[in-house]
Amino acid sequence: MLKELKYLFFLFVILLFFFLSLKYYFSDENKKNSYRSQKSVEEKIFYYSQDLILLKNDTQNIVEYVEKALDKNKKNYNFWKLINNDE
Repeated sequence: MLKELKYLFFLFVILLFFFLSLKYYFSDENKKNSYRSQKSVEEKIFYYSQDLILLKNDTQNIVEYVEKALDKNKKNYNFWKLINNDE
């Protein structure tokens, strides 16, 4: 009998926890506070972005393309030919 009461008490505590958590989460006060915090974060981002220093773009023509025909001694391998070749 005591064991069943203990389980019932545990179940009651767990359900109470979920009920109160959901009640707080969906409350109007919590929604207002979350909206205010989002609004303040957006304002902070805007103000800090005004003070940022923009750097000059120095990445123009940074990639060098190498021609494949430069090295004549290199053997060309084809993946499918290597798989089909049983030697």
